Amino acid sequence: MTPIGSPPVPLVAAGFRSEQTFPEVAEPVRLRIPALGVDSPIQGLGLREDGEVEVPATVGVAGWYRLGARPGQPGPAVILGHVDSKTEPGIFARLSGVTVGTEVRVDRSDGTTATFRITGVSQVAKVRFPTDLVYAPTLDPTLRLVTCGGSFDRSRGSYRDNVIAFADLA
Repeated sequence: MTPIGSPPVPLVAAGFRSEQTFPEVAEPVRLRIPALGVDSPIQGLGLREDGEVEVPATVGVAGWYRLGARPGQPGPAVILGHVDSKTEPGIFARLSGVTVGTEVRVDRSDGTTATFRITGVSQVAKVRFPTDLVYAPTLDPTLRLVTCGGSFDRSRGSYRDNVIAFADLA
């Protein structure tokens, strides 16, 4: 309500432009999880033609979903990795066994490192993937690590579940 005698205040000011007031966070270049023996360069990932998130090109490399938050800025930064291939374990072969409190380090292109701590791990059927829980905006910097898990469906040539590790900035 406008006080008597004051000019009306428009709900949306014409020509208003919000300025970014927080420092830009550099892109991630390396993922390190010492407790799991993970030390990997990070590949940028986008979307496939069908709208699904791309996956890393090789089993030994982690991939960051570059259309989302950067690790250390508000929002969920999502890093994906393979659990295995027909011939070798993948970068996230041991992710399902990660424990709460495990340290995750993401090195960035400007030489800084964002350190996260695992807060929980979940295994969910791919047909019930919690898209909102993984990708929806958060006010704080968070990290989501995603891989395959559960039983292997030979007819489809893929795992039936996803393993998702959740982490908060330390």
